[in-house]
Amino acid sequence: MSGIVEFFQLVVLFAVIFDPPASFMVFVSALPHANKKEKRLIATYAITLAFSLSFLVLLFGERLLYLFSTNVDEFRIAGGIILGILGIRMALGSPLMNLDKEKKSSGNAIAAIIATPLLTGPAAITTIIIASGDFGILLTGSAIFTVLALTGVMFYFSSFFEKVLSRTAVQIISTILGLITISWGVSMITTGIKAIFFL
Repeated sequence: MSGIVEFFQLVVLFAVIFDPPASFMVFVSALPHANKKEKRLIATYAITLAFSLSFLVLLFGERLLYLFSTNVDEFRIAGGIILGILGIRMALGSPLMNLDKEKKSSGNAIAAIIATPLLTGPAAITTIIIASGDFGILLTGSAIFTVLALTGVMFYFSSFFEKVLSRTAVQIISTILGLITISWGVSMITTGIKAIFFL
């Protein structure tokens, strides 16, 4: 039972970090004139890139910490700071990217930008490394797969979700998720400090 609870906790965590509604709004706003086939090709490319990067980090991320002479607890503090900054931007409604500029980019460039840094940015990479150490690769990978698969569904059926998700709704969701992200960032920082200085 605890494994199921932890899985759903991780799904919620990665849903907050990846923030599919915000990435979806960037996706549709940057492709105003693309037809359904073009959007689906770009969506497939973006999600594939996000999957690939996420699972590379999942498999090799902790080894990179040793390579750069740091440990999980130190990285946890750094990750908490990143999550805090991301959460503040989300809560205050700061734009994640310059849409006017990105509308001029090619479809592949837009897909790459959505894959990283929007979906798998520094906060996601940090969270993947820490979660894999705390919960294991299998459980963390399953949660990542679930969230990115649902994100892919949103992108693939963008014409339907455009009618459901307004910019106002996305902003409200992002604000709430931003506050949650800040609280997780604070939790990661305090946990890392306790592990380093008090144990």
